[in-house]
Amino acid sequence: MTGTRMRPFGQTIPLEDARRIISDAIRPVTRLELVPLDEAGGRVLATDLVAPHDVPPFTRAGMDGYAVRASDTAGASRTAPRTLRAIDQVFTGQMPGRAVTAGTCSEIATGAPMPEGADAVVMVEDTMREADGTVRIFAGVEPRQHVGRQGADIAAGSTVLRAGTHLNASRVGAAAAIGLPELNAYVRPRVAILSTGNEIAEPGHPLEPGQIHDINRYTLSALVTAHGGQPEARRAAADDLDALRRALDAALDADILVFSGGSSVGERDLLLDVLAARGQVLFHGISVKPGKPMAFGVVDGKPFFGMPGYPASCLSNAQVLLVPALRHIARLPADAVRTVTVPLKQRVQSIAGRHQFLSVRLENGQAVPAFKASGDITSLALADGYIEIPLDVEALDAGTPVVVQLL
Repeated sequence: MTGTRMRPFGQTIPLEDARRIISDAIRPVTRLELVPLDEAGGRVLATDLVAPHDVPPFTRAGMDGYAVRASDTAGASRTAPRTLRAIDQVFTGQMPGRAVTAGTCSEIATGAPMPEGADAVVMVEDTMREADGTVRIFAGVEPRQHVGRQGADIAAGSTVLRAGTHLNASRVGAAAAIGLPELNAYVRPRVAILSTGNEIAEPGHPLEPGQIHDINRYTLSALVTAHGGQPEARRAAADDLDALRRALDAALDADILVFSGGSSVGERDLLLDVLAARGQVLFHGISVKPGKPMAFGVVDGKPFFGMPGYPASCLSNAQVLLVPALRHIARLPADAVRTVTVPLKQRVQSIAGRHQFLSVRLENGQAVPAFKASGDITSLALADGYIEIPLDVEALDAGTPVVVQLL
C-alpha cells in the first residue's frame, strides 16, 4: 500500500527456543498472604502444616451398633447368640457416661467416642435388642474391629502438608481436620492485561466505523483466572508512543504484563519500540501458526508478553506459552492436559518451517479441522481441542491418527 512503512520481522525462532527463553526469564512468586480456609482451594501452601492434635482426637466407633468387649462375643452366631446388657447410649458429640464391663455393652453411633472398657463394635445388623434392655449378639468381633483409634488419621506433631503443596479439595480438608481457620499461601501472580489499538472498543459500547470489540482482554482474563493468576484488566491503549509508554509504566505494579496487538510489522506497531526503550526484547516472532507475531521481553524484572492482536492467535499463544509460564510463576504444577487419539477426517496442509496448532472438533470419533483464520475467535470457541503439526511436516492425510489436546 502506497505510503505505508512496514518493518519486517527479524529471523523468527523455533517454538522450543521461545519456551526456553521464557523459562529462563521467569521466577516463582515469593510473597505470601493469609488465606481463609474456605478460599484456599487451588492455592499453593507456603509453610508446612504441623498437626497440633491427633485426628481423630479420640477413639471412636466406626459403625452404628454396640460397643462391647470383644471377648464377650466369642463364638456368637445366629444359632448360638451371646446376650449382653445395654447400660448406656452414646451419640456423636457427647462423652460416654459409663464404662463397659464384662457382660455389658453400650449402644453407640458411628463416630461417637468409645466408652472405657470397650474394644470393639458389633454392627447393629448383627444384634437384636429386647424390651428388657438385653441385646442378643449374632456375630463375634475381634479387638479393634469397627473402631477408629485416636490419631489413626493424623498424629499430633506430624507434618500434614509440606510447603509448596497445591491445595485441592482433600488437602483443604486435611487443614480443616487439624483446626486451621486460615493458611499461609503464595500470592496469586497479578497479571496486567491490556489490548492496544485505535480500533478497540469496549463491549457494551457501540462500534464506530472501523472499530471492533475487545476480545483478547476477556479471553486472557478467563485463562489467567483458570491457571492461578489474578487478572487485572486495564483500559485499551491507543496506537501512540506516549499512550503506550504510560500504559506500560502503569502496568509495572503487576507481576506479569500481557499486552495484545502492536507486535506485528505494521507502521503503527509501536509496542516493540516502547518495550525496547523501557526494557529488553528477548525475541520477536516465533515459527508457529497461528501466532507468529509475538514478542517477549523483560521490563524492570517483570516478564512482558506481547501477544498477537488477532484473537485466535492471541489465545493460542496464551495457551501454549503464557499458561506454562504463569503456572510456574504461581508455583502450580504443570497443567494436566487431557488427550484423545482419533483419526483425522480430512487431509490438512501445513506450512513448512512453521509449528502449527490446528484447532479441531470431535465428530463421530474423528478430528475435523475447525480453524478459520487467526482473526476469528470461533476458530477456538467452537473447537474441542487442537492438534500439533511439527514444522517439518507439510501435510497430514485423511485417516492419520492424531493426538487431540482437549481444551
